[in-house]
Amino acid sequence: MSNDEFRAALSRLAAGVVLITAQEPPLDEHGRGEDVGMTATAFMSVSLDPPLVMVSLRNDSRMDDLLAEQPLWAVSVLTQDQRQIAGRFAMKGRISDRLLFADIPLIRGEVTGAPLVGGALATLECRTEQRVQAGDHTLVIGRVLTASLPDTDGEPLTYFKGRYRHLG
Repeated sequence: MSNDEFRAALSRLAAGVVLITAQEPPLDEHGRGEDVGMTATAFMSVSLDPPLVMVSLRNDSRMDDLLAEQPLWAVSVLTQDQRQIAGRFAMKGRISDRLLFADIPLIRGEVTGAPLVGGALATLECRTEQRVQAGDHTLVIGRVLTASLPDTDGEPLTYFKGRYRHLG
């Protein structure tokens, strides 16, 4: 089986779209580290007790490198109206994350300090519990420290057959 055949088969599995965010440690004691974000579709609930979630990160990606050092991170479950945000943080060879966050309504996670997307369907703040190497990806399992359901009536953004979709 080729990589293309594998990718095509799994493109038939619809997935929710989330933005994973974290804050780099500050360069000195006077500053705040840069915000980093990444669009993910390989995200899932793992356990209710304790509350655990998992995200799959490409090895040696910026987010994989950051979460190897920074145990605190956050998740924003995106709405279909936030497709542009998903596309922006999924670009290859993109501009700096600071510019990507520039015009997005954000709030800071109370526990993690990570940016959370305003108007998201749900937001979670997490602390890494375990990292598992799996082929060319790392599975990061995080304990959910906070969960919030903003007052949003939007529909979820999904990814199916290589494109962002909406239900209905």
